[in-house]
Amino acid sequence: VQLVESGGGSVQAGGTLRLSCALSGNIHSGACLAWFRQAPGKEREGVASIDSTGTTAYADSVQGRFTISEDNAKTTLFLQMNSLKPEDTATYHCAYVNLPSRVECGVIRCYDGYCRTATNFGLDFWGKGTAVTVSS
Repeated sequence: VQLVESGGGSVQAGGTLRLSCALSGNIHSGACLAWFRQAPGKEREGVASIDSTGTTAYADSVQGRFTISEDNAKTTLFLQMNSLKPEDTATYHCAYVNLPSRVECGVIRCYDGYCRTATNFGLDFWGKGTAVTVSS
């Protein structure tokens, strides 16, 4: 499985960006696809997830501002980011884990340098990231 992010850049507060993640390899139908971010000197932070049923989940810090989606062919994952704030500045990574049937993805939690689904499945694959800088 390979994941390659793009779309990052520098914007002013209140601006928008749309991140993309090109997916290749053996992506299973039961995949949980997610975004997490890491700001310099800070712990990784879960941002959003989408599972095989199309159910989405968001961190409180981005709820109502960010939207995660994927194309029908499941070859590209997106993160639409609106009303950006300086605290959104980070490197954004897309990630993947295959889940058993009927297991939800949920809100992504990150601790000890590792990100997991709400049902405690580790995000085993992630890309190198794309940098987002939001200036005030």
